Amino acid sequence: MTTLLESDEHKSLREAVSAFARSHPRATGPAEARHFWQEAGKLGYIGVSLPEAYGGGGGGVTELSLVLEEMGAAGNPLLMMIVSPAICGTVIARFGTDEQKQTWLPGIADGTRLMAFGITEPDAGSNSHRITTTARRDVATGDWILTGRKVFISGVDIADATLIVGRTEDARTGKLKPCLFIVPRDTPGFERRQLDMELHATEKQFELTLDDVRLPADALVGDEDAGLLQLFAGLNPERIMTAAFGIGIGRYALARALEYARERTVWNTPIGAHQAIAHPLAQAHIDLELSRLMTQKAAHLYDAGDDMGAGEAANMAKYAAGEACVKAVDQAVHTLGGNGLTREFGLASLITAARVARIAPVSREMILNYVSHQTLGLPKSY
Repeated sequence: MTTLLESDEHKSLREAVSAFARSHPRATGPAEARHFWQEAGKLGYIGVSLPEAYGGGGGGVTELSLVLEEMGAAGNPLLMMIVSPAICGTVIARFGTDEQKQTWLPGIADGTRLMAFGITEPDAGSNSHRITTTARRDVATGDWILTGRKVFISGVDIADATLIVGRTEDARTGKLKPCLFIVPRDTPGFERRQLDMELHATEKQFELTLDDVRLPADALVGDEDAGLLQLFAGLNPERIMTAAFGIGIGRYALARALEYARERTVWNTPIGAHQAIAHPLAQAHIDLELSRLMTQKAAHLYDAGDDMGAGEAANMAKYAAGEACVKAVDQAVHTLGGNGLTREFGLASLITAARVARIAPVSREMILNYVSHQTLGLPKSY
């Protein structure tokens, strides 16, 4: 499924990824997901947005979001695509030292290394200004010492390291001054606890504890005084990729519903002939297509270096895609009736998965706040 806005190169990439993803069975467990990830990495799909100098494809978020959407449309939406190449890979590529780039980007690009991202805290979800994970310098050694907690961090168990967002101690009473640190998985004091989630996903969720985690000076990514700029350089791609994630899931669900509506007959008539079935599915398709256009706009603005314009568009794309995804999945299940809840058709698990696109990494209510304040110029209520 291509659009007029795509170049011939993008259309070819979309077709290739679609063919690859559909040739693999839907991953229902960690082993299958890992195999799919590794195969995608070998073909260059994981690192399509990373610099060629470090093993990537030299593209941008536009190409990466296209890859994730087609994987989702084939039934294999990879959550870690949002995290490892899009957030962590982008931040390191833009702001990391040469040594950090050499160490991490080739592995992230070919899928042999994974990096998780830790920003959310128990008391600092949407309000990132309340982050309390602190980083202080050991004057004697130059090391950094991190203390704090993180929650709802994806894939920490399979990641080689986690990009942790902390704040310098002198920022406690002033403006947010985030700093980003690469914390290897087995670093002393860096502990994880798996959260008991009802959501069925191959990537698990974790609570992290950093108890005086000591890191060398070169664990800091970028400039200590430019952390906010660096942080949003990763958060905008996160929103764009979440939109692509939702669009892919929505397309997968819609395709299953359309197939069923064409074949299932009642009183010798396919149920898809009835407007009560056909119109909601048509509306779901329209909403997904509109979401994709906004996602493409956001990706284009980001790749063009327009961080401010990309921020607005990325939020709106994420909002639109989250809503479209939930509605598409709901209508697909409704179209199949009882069959929509069976394991055979693979839709029931998407009911909870679709909610992720609506509430993470930022809720729809906070996006509405952003648009009302930043775009429409309305006053804040908080």
